[in-house]
Amino acid sequence: MNLPNKLTVLRMLMVPFFVFFMLTDTGGAANKWIALVLFCVASLTDMLDGKIARARNLVTNFGKFMDPLADKLLVCSAMICMIPSGKLSAWFVIVIIAREFIISGFRLVASDNGIVIAASYWGKFKTVSQMAMIIILIADFGGIFDMIGNILIWVSLILTVVSLIDYVSKNVQVLTKGGM
Repeated sequence: MNLPNKLTVLRMLMVPFFVFFMLTDTGGAANKWIALVLFCVASLTDMLDGKIARARNLVTNFGKFMDPLADKLLVCSAMICMIPSGKLSAWFVIVIIAREFIISGFRLVASDNGIVIAASYWGKFKTVSQMAMIIILIADFGGIFDMIGNILIWVSLILTVVSLIDYVSKNVQVLTKGGM
Protein backbone atom coordinates (compact mmCIF):
# COMPACT_ATOMS: atom_id res chain seq x y z
CA MET A 1 0.00 0.00 0.00
CA ASN A 2 1.48 3.35 -1.03
CA LEU A 3 1.73 6.48 1.14
CA PRO A 4 -1.36 8.28 -0.24
CA ASN A 5 -3.49 5.19 0.38
CA LYS A 6 -2.07 4.88 3.91
CA LEU A 7 -3.09 8.51 4.56
CA THR A 8 -6.60 7.71 3.34
CA VAL A 9 -6.81 4.72 5.69
CA LEU A 10 -5.41 6.84 8.54
CA ARG A 11 -8.18 9.40 7.94
CA MET A 12 -10.80 6.67 8.23
CA LEU A 13 -9.21 5.33 11.42
CA MET A 14 -9.28 8.80 13.00
CA VAL A 15 -13.05 9.12 12.63
CA PRO A 16 -14.07 6.98 15.65
CA PHE A 17 -11.69 8.92 17.89
CA PHE A 18 -13.02 12.21 16.57
CA VAL A 19 -16.62 11.08 17.18
CA PHE A 20 -15.71 9.89 20.68
CA PHE A 21 -14.38 13.31 21.65
CA MET A 22 -17.29 15.12 19.98
CA LEU A 23 -19.95 13.12 21.79
CA THR A 24 -18.50 12.39 25.22
CA ASP A 25 -17.49 14.45 28.21
CA THR A 26 -14.54 12.26 29.14
CA GLY A 27 -11.97 15.04 28.77
CA GLY A 28 -14.24 17.85 29.86
CA ALA A 29 -13.71 21.16 28.05
CA ALA A 30 -10.64 19.72 26.30
CA ASN A 31 -12.86 17.37 24.25
CA LYS A 32 -13.81 20.14 21.85
CA TRP A 33 -10.17 21.00 21.19
CA ILE A 34 -9.09 17.38 20.87
CA ALA A 35 -11.91 16.78 18.40
CA LEU A 36 -10.93 19.93 16.50
CA VAL A 37 -7.28 18.85 16.25
CA LEU A 38 -8.30 15.36 15.11
CA PHE A 39 -10.63 16.82 12.49
CA CYS A 40 -7.98 19.26 11.22
CA VAL A 41 -5.31 16.56 10.99
CA ALA A 42 -7.71 14.21 9.23
CA SER A 43 -8.69 17.01 6.82
CA LEU A 44 -5.04 17.71 6.07
CA THR A 45 -4.50 14.06 5.15
CA ASP A 46 -7.18 14.57 2.49
CA MET A 47 -5.16 17.35 0.90
CA LEU A 48 -1.85 15.53 1.28
CA ASP A 49 -2.87 12.15 -0.10
CA GLY A 50 -4.03 13.63 -3.39
CA LYS A 51 -1.02 15.90 -3.81
CA ILE A 52 1.42 13.08 -3.07
CA ALA A 53 -0.43 10.64 -5.34
CA ARG A 54 -0.36 13.05 -8.29
CA ALA A 55 3.21 14.30 -7.70
CA ARG A 56 4.69 10.81 -7.38
CA ASN A 57 2.39 9.17 -9.94
CA LEU A 58 0.86 6.97 -7.24
CA VAL A 59 -2.79 7.38 -8.27
CA THR A 60 -4.61 4.06 -7.78
CA ASN A 61 -8.15 2.81 -8.22
CA PHE A 62 -8.17 2.17 -4.45
CA GLY A 63 -7.35 5.83 -3.86
CA LYS A 64 -9.89 7.09 -6.40
CA PHE A 65 -12.60 5.08 -4.67
CA MET A 66 -11.57 5.19 -1.01
CA ASP A 67 -10.41 8.83 -0.77
CA PRO A 68 -13.88 10.27 -1.43
CA LEU A 69 -15.37 7.60 0.85
CA ALA A 70 -12.99 8.57 3.67
CA ASP A 71 -13.97 12.23 3.18
CA LYS A 72 -17.66 11.34 3.39
CA LEU A 73 -17.10 9.29 6.52
CA LEU A 74 -15.22 12.14 8.21
CA VAL A 75 -17.51 14.98 7.14
CA CYS A 76 -20.82 13.17 7.62
CA SER A 77 -19.76 11.90 11.05
CA ALA A 78 -18.84 15.43 12.09
CA MET A 79 -22.15 16.84 10.88
CA ILE A 80 -24.17 14.13 12.60
CA CYS A 81 -22.30 14.91 15.83
CA MET A 82 -23.41 18.54 15.54
CA ILE A 83 -27.14 17.83 15.40
CA PRO A 84 -27.64 17.25 19.16
CA SER A 85 -25.86 20.53 20.00
CA GLY A 86 -28.08 22.44 17.56
CA LYS A 87 -25.11 23.65 15.51
CA LEU A 88 -26.60 21.95 12.45
CA SER A 89 -30.20 21.11 11.63
CA ALA A 90 -31.11 17.52 10.89
CA TRP A 91 -32.64 18.46 7.51
CA PHE A 92 -29.33 20.03 6.43
CA VAL A 93 -27.37 16.91 7.37
CA ILE A 94 -29.93 14.69 5.61
CA VAL A 95 -29.53 16.68 2.37
CA ILE A 96 -25.75 16.34 2.58
CA ILE A 97 -25.89 12.62 3.32
CA ALA A 98 -28.50 12.01 0.60
CA ARG A 99 -26.13 13.56 -1.94
CA GLU A 100 -23.35 11.29 -0.69
CA PHE A 101 -25.54 8.18 -1.05
CA ILE A 102 -26.52 9.18 -4.59
CA ILE A 103 -22.89 9.72 -5.60
CA SER A 104 -21.82 6.47 -3.92
CA GLY A 105 -24.57 4.67 -5.84
CA PHE A 106 -23.26 6.12 -9.09
CA ARG A 107 -19.75 5.00 -8.19
CA LEU A 108 -20.93 1.46 -7.42
CA VAL A 109 -22.79 1.16 -10.72
CA ALA A 110 -19.76 2.57 -12.54
CA SER A 111 -17.45 0.16 -10.71
CA ASP A 112 -19.61 -2.78 -11.78
CA ASN A 113 -19.01 -1.62 -15.36
CA GLY A 114 -15.26 -1.27 -14.89
CA ILE A 115 -15.40 2.53 -14.68
CA VAL A 116 -13.73 4.48 -11.89
CA ILE A 117 -15.09 7.99 -11.44
CA ALA A 118 -12.72 10.45 -9.81
CA ALA A 119 -13.94 13.41 -7.76
CA SER A 120 -14.81 16.58 -9.68
CA TYR A 121 -13.69 20.09 -8.83
CA TRP A 122 -17.22 20.93 -7.64
CA GLY A 123 -17.03 17.96 -5.30
CA LYS A 124 -13.67 19.14 -4.02
CA PHE A 125 -14.99 22.68 -3.45
CA LYS A 126 -17.94 21.15 -1.61
CA THR A 127 -15.65 19.10 0.62
CA VAL A 128 -13.39 22.07 1.42
CA SER A 129 -16.38 24.28 2.26
CA GLN A 130 -17.84 21.58 4.49
CA MET A 131 -14.54 21.03 6.27
CA ALA A 132 -14.10 24.78 6.83
CA MET A 133 -17.67 24.98 8.13
CA ILE A 134 -17.09 22.11 10.53
CA ILE A 135 -13.86 23.64 11.84
CA ILE A 136 -15.58 26.99 12.50
CA LEU A 137 -18.57 25.28 14.14
CA ILE A 138 -16.45 23.07 16.40
CA ALA A 139 -14.16 25.95 17.43
CA ASP A 140 -17.27 27.97 18.37
CA PHE A 141 -15.39 31.24 18.93
CA GLY A 142 -18.63 33.28 18.84
CA GLY A 143 -19.01 36.79 17.49
CA ILE A 144 -18.14 37.20 13.83
CA PHE A 145 -17.32 33.48 13.64
CA ASP A 146 -20.99 32.67 14.21
CA MET A 147 -21.84 34.68 11.10
CA ILE A 148 -18.99 33.04 9.14
CA GLY A 149 -20.26 29.63 10.29
CA ASN A 150 -23.79 30.44 9.08
CA ILE A 151 -22.48 31.63 5.72
CA LEU A 152 -20.41 28.45 5.38
CA ILE A 153 -23.47 26.33 6.17
CA TRP A 154 -25.32 27.86 3.20
CA VAL A 155 -22.26 27.80 0.92
CA SER A 156 -21.81 24.11 1.76
CA LEU A 157 -25.44 23.39 1.00
CA ILE A 158 -25.31 25.22 -2.34
CA LEU A 159 -22.07 23.51 -3.35
CA THR A 160 -23.54 20.15 -2.32
CA VAL A 161 -26.48 20.61 -4.69
CA VAL A 162 -24.33 22.07 -7.50
CA SER A 163 -21.81 19.24 -7.22
CA LEU A 164 -24.62 16.67 -7.30
CA ILE A 165 -26.10 18.18 -10.46
CA ASP A 166 -22.65 18.39 -12.06
CA TYR A 167 -21.79 14.82 -11.10
CA VAL A 168 -25.06 13.34 -12.38
CA SER A 169 -25.02 15.32 -15.62
CA LYS A 170 -21.42 14.31 -16.42
CA ASN A 171 -21.94 10.65 -15.53
CA VAL A 172 -25.51 9.89 -16.61
CA GLN A 173 -24.10 7.40 -19.16
CA VAL A 174 -23.14 5.18 -16.20
CA LEU A 175 -26.84 4.56 -15.59
CA THR A 176 -27.51 3.59 -19.20
CA LYS A 177 -24.49 1.24 -19.25
CA GLY A 178 -25.65 -0.20 -15.94
CA GLY A 179 -28.85 -1.52 -17.50
CA MET A 180 -31.22 0.86 -15.76
